[in-house]
Parts: sequence; C-alpha cells; structure tokens
Amino acid sequence: MVALGEHHRPEYAISSPETVLAGIATATERIRLASGVTVLSSDDPVRVFQRFATLDALSRGRAEVILGRGSFTESFPLFGYDLKDYEVLFDEKIDLFHRLLDEKPVTWKGTTRAALNEADVYPKTESGRLSTWVGVGGSPQSVIRTAHYGFRLMLAVIGGAPDRFAPYVDLYRRANERGGTTALPVGLHSPGFVAPTDEEAKELFYPGYREIRDRIGALRGWPPLRRSEFEAEVERGSLYVGSVETVATRIAHAIRVLDAGRFDMVYSAAGTVSASARLRAVELYGTQVIPRVRELLAERPATTAGAAR
Repeated sequence: MVALGEHHRPEYAISSPETVLAGIATATERIRLASGVTVLSSDDPVRVFQRFATLDALSRGRAEVILGRGSFTESFPLFGYDLKDYEVLFDEKIDLFHRLLDEKPVTWKGTTRAALNEADVYPKTESGRLSTWVGVGGSPQSVIRTAHYGFRLMLAVIGGAPDRFAPYVDLYRRANERGGTTALPVGLHSPGFVAPTDEEAKELFYPGYREIRDRIGALRGWPPLRRSEFEAEVERGSLYVGSVETVATRIAHAIRVLDAGRFDMVYSAAGTVSASARLRAVELYGTQVIPRVRELLAERPATTAGAAR
C-alpha cells in the first residue's frame, strides 16, 4: 500500500494525490494505491468519486480513498469555501459520497453544492464499490459518523502513545454493533523512519522533523519542540524512529493495543533527510520491518489480522 496526502502548502509537493497515484499505477502491478487524505470538505464528492473510479480502472482494482476534513485549512479559501462552514461541508459531502458508492442513480439535495436528481455518475469501479476509509484525528463525533456510514476507520496517531486511541476503537466497534454492521477494519498512520541503528535513525530524522514541526507549530501557537519531547515520542509515543527491531516491536505493540488491521508509516516528516537515506529507510521498512512485524504478531497476535504496510 502507498498512500499520498493532499496538501496546498510549501512543505508538501502533492496537491492532487490521484494524479501521482495514476502514474504509480502504470509502473506497478500489485501495490494498492490510496490517498491519505483527500480533503473532501473543499472538493466535490462527485468529482472525487470519478477521479478515484478512474484510478481504480487504471490500476485494475487497486484504488482506495481515505477521506478527511483536513488538518490544514489552506484548501478552503483556495477553492472558495468559508471556514465557518467547516462542519456542514463535511457532513453533507460525506453523505453524498456514501450514496455515490452504491454506483446507482443518485437523488440528493443539500446546501453546499447543486442538487442531484437521478444522476448516474461514471465511470463505475471494477469491484462495484470503491474501498473507502475516513481519517480521524481524535474526535468521538467523527468516529461515530464513520461507523454510521459503514466506512473503515483510519486513526491519525501523530502525537502521544497509541494506547490513548483505544477508546476510539472501542467507540467505533460499539457504533458498528448498534448500526448492525459487521466489524470493519481499523487502521492507524504515524510518522517514522528506519536506519541500521536507533541512534542513526534519530540523528538523521530529528533536524528535519523539528523544522517542519516548529514551522507548523508557529502558526498554531505551539512552543518550539524540545529534544526531550522528541525522545519521549520516539520511546513511547507516535514516532516510529529507530532500527528495524525497534520500529517493528513498536508497530506490533500499536497493532495489538488498537486491534488494528493496518499500519501506515508516514514518511513526509523526514524533511531534510537525504534522498539516499530515505530510500534506504523505505527498503528497510519493506524488506525487514514488515516481515519482522508479521513474526511478532504471529507469536502474539492482535484480535484482527493486523499488518504493517
């Protein structure tokens, strides 16, 4: 699985994940292709569905979409939306997107886009239903909404220990049960970086991570990152930074405590790390970390069949 996020700011290169994913689709055969996330609130649900259905066709059924409200807000004024409508934009658009997934004529009316009357949307997907997740950062209301629509839950664990997100997984499972739906997969994504040793991984990762974190933090009123805070996040928090064994052990723990079926490592926080070191990190993750996580989970599995990706 590779997931690319949508951003509209200088720290990030990709504003249209599905365009880049389409390019990746032409050079790959098995890897699944997802956004991470698509900012649905400032986009049109019909166009999002069409773009990902097209990607699904190009990739022969390998497309997935992760929908979100967006942790950054640049896309709202850029595309003509008012932030005061932040909640209603997502509420209405996720409702419409849910209806589009049935791939039948849709009748819908709201306040954030033109109404639809028996509109048939093309293209259709190969499987008949686009695999859809919703990215959630820690709002109980968002968790319940995700369960209500029968979407898979992707937790953005970007601060603190994964254990603190366990109540959200419990809430999601209970909401699934109340809605009469089968238990759906839960995933999490967190920043990380792999190197031959723990010390090398931390020394390579820290400067770029601190730069990005402080730049964004200055806009949000956060104090500058201290090295002790970074070390705490690496030891027991949301940063999966270290050697193969260290990272694999921490991922296996996160999968167990959250009963997760999927773990996505976020590479964008690597910042100023050289291209060769980033490539090595990806290779170590794919060839050594993932197999080791599978070994650890085989020894003591999560309730569901968790997997690192």
